[in-house]
Amino acid sequence: MSGEYILTLSCPDRVGIVHAVAGFLAERGGNIMHSNQFSDPDHGRFFMRVHFSCDHDPAGLRVDFAPVGAEFGMDWELHDRSARQRVLVLVSKQDHCLNDLLYRFRIGAIPGELVGVASNHAHARELTEAAGFAFHHLPVTAESKAAQERRILDLVESERADIVVLARYMQVLSDDFCGKLSGRIINIHHSFLPSFKGAKPYHQAYDRGVKIIGATTHYVTADLDEGPIIEQEIARVDHAMTPQQLVAVGRDLESLVLARGLTWHLEHRVLLNGGRTVVFR
Repeated sequence: MSGEYILTLSCPDRVGIVHAVAGFLAERGGNIMHSNQFSDPDHGRFFMRVHFSCDHDPAGLRVDFAPVGAEFGMDWELHDRSARQRVLVLVSKQDHCLNDLLYRFRIGAIPGELVGVASNHAHARELTEAAGFAFHHLPVTAESKAAQERRILDLVESERADIVVLARYMQVLSDDFCGKLSGRIINIHHSFLPSFKGAKPYHQAYDRGVKIIGATTHYVTADLDEGPIIEQEIARVDHAMTPQQLVAVGRDLESLVLARGLTWHLEHRVLLNGGRTVVFR
């Protein structure tokens, strides 16, 4: 029975990469359903995402493709499209992004499996459990931060979570935690950084009379809020809007951008390019 797969790769740019990939699939009766590619002229690197169907099993395809990958120096992955990645969400008191994600998961709009929600507050328990998902209360203090992070890592392991989503999780993660989940944590925040740091950024922006507000979804690294960007969105605002109205617009942007970025990650549309990303939408 034919299955659907997604091949992603990056490698030094040279002649023959597309020919090699297409030829490999053709020899095995693979049908390319969709293909994206990008050549980065600044770094001489090539990126590709191929969605194809094939009668061969994924394990055999991986073994057979290995020599092709080695020949071109590829960093590559082959994903079975039917295998749904498992998602763990972390949240604090602000639950607008969580609420949006819960709805999208419940109706199947996000191509993954939500395995649970964890929070340093009990605030989101009722919302999460009403939607039919598991909730884990993991309180934290300055003294218990390391132990709490170990509990989160234990939860990631026990739930076999592939990706952790910070849906307005207002705790700074340690370098050790970020390192253990490198490439597996997605965060959302307003796009006022680095201009308006700390508490009430929308009020700070209001005081400065900003005309554009936005939100950013990115991978988490040890450098706070500076990981590779996946997606951003903006909205125009004006002098007549109150700080509360700016906050409301920001909530909508954050919810949209987080859902969009997570979906693209789960669909294997995001490839790392140093400190940047290539996103095949």
